Order: sequence, then structure tokens, then C-alpha cells
Amino acid sequence: MEDEARSRLGAAEADAFLTRLETLTFDITGPLGRLYGDVTDVGKLTTELVLDALEAAAARPPELRRLDRRREIDPAWFQRSRMIGYVCYADRFAGSLRGVREHLDYLVELGVSYLHLMPLLRPREGESDGGYAVADYGQTDPRVGTMEDLGDLAADLHQRGIALCVDLVLNHTAREHEWARKAVAGEPGYREMYLVYPDRTEPDAYERTLPEVFPDIAPGSFTEVPGLGWVWTSFHEYQWDLNYANPAVFRAMLRTMLDLANRGIDVLRLDAAPFLWKRMGTDCQNQPEAHLLVQAFRALTRLAAPGLALKAEAIVSPDLLAQYLGAHDRFRPECDLAYDNQLMVMLWSSLAARDVRLAAHALSRRRPAPAPTSWVTYVRCHDDIGWAVSDQDAAAAGVDGPAHRRFLAGFYAGDFPGSFGRGARFQDNPATGDARTSGMAASLCGIEAALAAGDPGGLSAAIRRLESMYAIAFSFGGIPLIYMGDELALRNDPGWAADPEHAHDNRWMHRPPMDWAAAGRRQDESSLEGRVFGAISRLARARRSLLALRAGGSTDVLPAGHPSVLAYRRAHPRSAPFLSLTNFSDVTQSADAEVLARAGLHQPVLVHSSTVPSDTVPSDTVPPGTVPPGTGRLELAGGRIELPPWGFAWLSGT
Repeated sequence: MEDEARSRLGAAEADAFLTRLETLTFDITGPLGRLYGDVTDVGKLTTELVLDALEAAAARPPELRRLDRRREIDPAWFQRSRMIGYVCYADRFAGSLRGVREHLDYLVELGVSYLHLMPLLRPREGESDGGYAVADYGQTDPRVGTMEDLGDLAADLHQRGIALCVDLVLNHTAREHEWARKAVAGEPGYREMYLVYPDRTEPDAYERTLPEVFPDIAPGSFTEVPGLGWVWTSFHEYQWDLNYANPAVFRAMLRTMLDLANRGIDVLRLDAAPFLWKRMGTDCQNQPEAHLLVQAFRALTRLAAPGLALKAEAIVSPDLLAQYLGAHDRFRPECDLAYDNQLMVMLWSSLAARDVRLAAHALSRRRPAPAPTSWVTYVRCHDDIGWAVSDQDAAAAGVDGPAHRRFLAGFYAGDFPGSFGRGARFQDNPATGDARTSGMAASLCGIEAALAAGDPGGLSAAIRRLESMYAIAFSFGGIPLIYMGDELALRNDPGWAADPEHAHDNRWMHRPPMDWAAAGRRQDESSLEGRVFGAISRLARARRSLLALRAGGSTDVLPAGHPSVLAYRRAHPRSAPFLSLTNFSDVTQSADAEVLARAGLHQPVLVHSSTVPSDTVPSDTVPPGTVPPGTGRLELAGGRIELPPWGFAWLSGT
């Protein structure tokens, strides 16, 4: 191996590669042995995979090797407080990858340093589950451009200090993928790339414990394919689950990862990671082997492209989620990033209930992210909101779990009396009352309803809700993500069902095309777009200056003395403590000033607060004990800290 490395890489690069190999050997051989020791010669397999990594390292462009060096020196590069993400579909944002390049100044103006482009590898024709049915991992969707365009975009982003994240669908391919077509044609070795059964015996046995992902639009988990058999299809009948018990599948997907890394991708979002391994008698999610697969992927990609990070798309219970960041009985490096789905759910729950006690309990008891990793925090995303409120957490907060989940689905569909939400139910189950929720953040926060009613006061309150939700995403710990259009208060797309490919899936209401005319009003702070863009860009500027908000620290929820006020402390070994206070209420509320001492803030400084004025606070007066919007003053009276309706305050120690 040493001679091969020196021949392919030259002395200096070979020395770095071999040093990484020595460091990562245990992380490679351990998982591979447990996964494939019973089916193949693991020593031979390991050698083949390391040679694949060596080939990718030799093909890695010089500018990416330089980026690798910087990130090896600073392995916490993605944890910095200046990391602020933006999520969009390339075609919805700017028509194409070239179009995205033309709007990079807009992202820089917003404060973005991390761009996540939603699925852009070539999908099947027609319905494709929003791009998650990939027909070719080696090409981009021709509607957005070419692989060369993707590489050019990555280079432009790197020049601006912006990292690029793209989706990699691990669990399945489209039935039109070359492997699937060869399996149907009977070519040797390809049937084994998928999970295929000759009759319904095993599928029926599996389905006794399998939940349905899309019970309304794609019931069942198996599809009969003439001439092949019953194929495992967890999501849709045109998405065939891969057989990761076959090492050939692992090797093929590793090569895909390495190729994307060499195109300039900085972060790979591993879609549907919990589904990678199947076991009879379980729900076939979060199996130990799924974690071993990701651990091995991480080690082998790090060997060839040490600047690459992995992000887990694992929308699972909080008790299981931290495992995708390596939090097992001992730390085992896995993904660098994972979505903080629970925080997102708890924000919307608190907003509807005007009560933070459920959120405070649930967020206090979960496992923290291991220090070398980070959460990705967000208010909304491309997907529906699944009301993942556990009965245990609900009971601890004095709430009935099923009733609360039904309340949330009804509230954000606008069905609950007095609701400001204008979303829609997704995957409604009349038998149980359970439903998920679709809708843009602005529509769910009440902006759409206030505009329709011509209610200026209601509009200000709705904007404050949106700003305060983002203030929490920006400060709770991790990389905050701005979902495309939220910075302009874009509402639900009224024409989402006009496209026949989308008409059956109302999640497309919260995937609108970018409104560049609205973006043109972003500097006018008398406009809706200007008010919201200004609020979120100021959050970005404030966050960059606060070391306590970088990942790798700790977040502790604190009692605030009022059920509508959420308080939490952020701490980092190198920073003064930080305290966030947010009022989830329609009226001014106060927090107990003792929360300052609990947070370790003995001489607190107000570093940022609600920038959208409260209708209840006259512009020329600031009542004692109030955190005034957008000022640096904090005045206490009567041992209480007052917060305006739906307002927030960030405070720091000295």
C-alpha cells in the first residue's frame, strides 16, 4: 500500500494519506468486520475499499486538497458561530445551477456561509418524490445543469467562504436506475443489489411490524415487479430499497460519495439513513448495522477527502437521534451533523399552545450532541412537520399526547377556533386523528392570515413570531438553516397543485418558486419583505459575534418563572455565558430576574432583541423592566424582566 500510495500521490500527499489510514484503520475494519465478516473476506474487501479511496485521493483537485489541509488543522470548521445555512431547490431558487451562481451576492448579503441545495442528482422522469428517486448518481438533473456546472458553483462558493451541501439518497434508487434495469434483465449480480423476494411469504412477515411511511399515497412496503419478484419499496413503488447486506452495494455507494466530494461538495446529506438495514420483527429502522454502515462511510471518505462532512437525515426520536452523531455506549465517529427535528417540533408546539412547559421538559432530558459534532437547527424545511411529541414528554408536562398532536394538526390547518395558522393536513389518518402538517413558515406563523384580513397589528405580531422562532434556531446550538423564502415571508404557493406531478402531494405548497420581485423590496423596511429580511440578517450579524453560539458547547433550559417564557443558557469553554429569553404569548410577559443568576450572568449585556416593534410598547417610552427592541439596555424593575408579545432577548455575560 505504501508503494502504491507514493506512486499515485507523490511523497508528501502519500505520507498524509498513509497517516490518515493508520489513524482510521480501526474505524474502517471494525464496522466492516461486523457487517460483512460472515459473507466475504473482510481483509480483501478492506483493501479494495482503501484502494478506491486512494484512487479518489489521487484524482482530488489541488484546490480541494488545500481546503482539506485547512480543515484538518481546524476540524471544527463547521461549528463556528459564523456558519449560517440556506436551503433551497436550485430550480425553485434560480432556475438552474448557473442561475444560483448569479445570486450568490444575495446569499452573502443575508449572511449565509452554508448552502444546501435540495436533490439535484438525475431523478427518474415524471413523479420522483421531489427528486429523491435517483436514476443516475453520476449526473445532475439536466433541468438544472451538468456536473461541470455543479463543480463551477462549488468553486464560486468556496471563493466566498460558503460550504456546499447536497443530498445523497442512500436507502434506495429509482426503478429506472441502471442497477434496477439490469436486475430486471437478469444480469448476474444485480438482483442482489436490491431486496427482492420470490413471493409474499417474507414480505408479509416483515409487514407485521413495519410502519407505513406514506399510508395514503404509497401504502405498503413491497411492490410486485413482473419477472423479478416482490421488491422492498419503503417509500414509493418506484423507489427500490438497496440491499446493504451485499458489500457490492456499500462499495458502489462509497464510490459515489468520493466522486461527489471531488466535485467540490463539502457536506453530504445522507437521506433516509435510519432505513439502511432490515431485520425481521422490528420496524426496520435504526438498526445497529445502519450505524456501522455510516461509521464505515465516514472513515473511508475521510481517508480520501478529509474536508468532507456527513449530515444525517434521521427524523427519529431524540433518544435515538444522538446516535447518528456517534453518541453510543462510547463515542464512535459517525455523522458530523444531524437535524434537530425535536427543536423544530417544540417551537411550533409552543407557538400554538402559548406554553413552553412541554418544550422545556422535552429539550432538557435529551442526550447532547458529542463535542466534535453539531446539530442543524431549523424552523421549517422542505418536508412536512410530523408531530413527534412523545406521550411520555406530554404526560410530564401535564398534556395528553394524542390530544395535543391532534390539536397541533388542527391548529396549523386553520381548523382550530382562533388559529392564525394557514397550513394543511398531510397524511391525515381519520381513524386516529393523527396528521402531519404542510405549510410555509410565514403562513403557519399568521402572516398569510393577517394579510388576508388587512390586520396591521396581527401582521406585526406574526412577523415577531417568525423572527423569534428564527432567533431560537440561531442560538440554541448548532448550524441554523434559513429555508428559502422565509427571509422574505413568502407564503404558501397557491398554484402548487397545477403541476400534475405534484397534485397528489400538498407538501409542494411549501416549496414555492423564489419571488425575486419580493426580494427586490428587501431593503425597504416599510415593506413586509424588508421587515423580515432585515430581522433575519440582523440575527445573522449578531450570531457571528457570539462565541457562545458556536457548536461544541452546551445548552441548558432554565426555569423562567412563567409558562409562556422559554429560557436557555448557552455555554462554551472559551466564552462568557449566553442567555436567551423568548415570550410565546400574545401579551407582554415577564421572566424572573433570578434566571440571570442561574445563567451565570452577573453583569448582563443585552446583545440583541426583537427588532420588529411591539404594538404594545410606544416608540418613545420603554417601561421599566422591559427589554427594549433593538437596544443595548436592560432595565429591571421589581425583580422581573419584561418581554413584549412574541418577543425575544439575547443577553451575554462580560
